[in-house]
Amino acid sequence: MDRKSFIKKTSAGLIIGIPLLSLTACSGSDDGGGNPNPNPDPDPDPSANCLENGTNTSISANHGHNLTVSKEDVDAGEEKTYTLSQASTDQHIHEVTITQDQFNTLKNNNQIIATSSSDGGHTHNVTVSCA
Repeated sequence: MDRKSFIKKTSAGLIIGIPLLSLTACSGSDDGGGNPNPNPDPDPDPSANCLENGTNTSISANHGHNLTVSKEDVDAGEEKTYTLSQASTDQHIHEVTITQDQFNTLKNNNQIIATSSSDGGHTHNVTVSCA
């Protein structure tokens, strides 16, 4: 194979392969299944306090999404739907709703797990815990 043929075939492979990889890399459900509100930390940090210190969030099978739940939102305790930031690998978004009951759980310094909406063929479990 000469240099010109090699470059053409390599370029064609990249042009087809990269978009295909992007489509398949983020497929399926990332929710982990099971109970949507388990408390996976049986020994939470006793100094954690959502109303004083705010929250920490983690997102299952994350690939660039972010979410901030403020201590003011916890204090207000009203159901709220958040938009997860766009993923860095592609431009899709998810929404996640935290209910009044879940905010009450956070006020008692216990973590909650909520499942995001589906976009890009998958969902994420979002864990919110007290900082």
